[in-house]
Amino acid sequence: MGLSFRQIRSFVAVYEEGSFTAAAAREAATQSGMSQHVKMLEEEIGTSLFIRQGRAVTPTPAGKRYYAECTAAMRRLDVAGHEIRGAQDSVVELKVGLMPTFTRVMLAPALRRFMQVMPGAEVRITEAYSGVLTEQVRRGELDFAIVPAFQGGVGLTATLLLRDREMLVAAAGRTGESLAPVHLADLGPLRIVLPGAQNTRRQTIETYLVTNAIDVRQRLELDAMMGTLEFVAASDWVAILPSVMLVGDLDGARFEIRTLATPSLYSEFVLIEAARRGLSPAARLFAEMLAEEARRTVVLRQERLGQDD
Repeated sequence: MGLSFRQIRSFVAVYEEGSFTAAAAREAATQSGMSQHVKMLEEEIGTSLFIRQGRAVTPTPAGKRYYAECTAAMRRLDVAGHEIRGAQDSVVELKVGLMPTFTRVMLAPALRRFMQVMPGAEVRITEAYSGVLTEQVRRGELDFAIVPAFQGGVGLTATLLLRDREMLVAAAGRTGESLAPVHLADLGPLRIVLPGAQNTRRQTIETYLVTNAIDVRQRLELDAMMGTLEFVAASDWVAILPSVMLVGDLDGARFEIRTLATPSLYSEFVLIEAARRGLSPAARLFAEMLAEEARRTVVLRQERLGQDD
């Protein structure tokens, strides 16, 4: 009978979602239909691809190998489709997910350059935190997103975009040593604003605080980057934030921004795509422009603080 693309799509969806029910919802199909497609695929290639455990499924070793081949093939087909459509379509559509870390400083110049090159493009930028953006990319709702690096990620591919210093941010005049390196353990009990648990950077910061014996008097969880900055500027609370979103505040007018010293703390940010999809030429161009702005911002911070990473 031969393989069908529908069978392969069904298999990939079940693999990535971990259940027939969730895969059916993603593909706008019935659960029985998804199950039948996968069963026919298994019969065609002559081996089991999943171990069924109630409603959950676990890929077999053969399933894992077959998934890698299927997503590679789907990605090649998707890229070919972009190239064909690009030669015919007059309208470019782009859907990108960014964290507030990137929208505050880097989005505007990158978007301005992109629109100069593609003035007729229809662009949709979604601002959210990493957990939300990761799931939207995996479901195919975004072309790509930029998020903190993370382990795992079924159905996703990740490319390192930026390694950036984390900085201590406090209200102007708090210590009188703006831009000077700081040992957090020397500041006494801290009242610190932290991102929510679904934010990948939260665990990184918590680990840093514990392993370096930082005395924390009180924690405030605030998943609003602009709100965090406004609250810190008007209080005695502090935050730890990536330098790429702070280069416009190094004049000390509103904030003291200081490099974490001995040890330094870094965050890595990655560009994520759905494993089964390929970026269109427009998406690749915009991603490159964002990467260029990120690198430029890091250089500005290095020059301003007189330090190399």
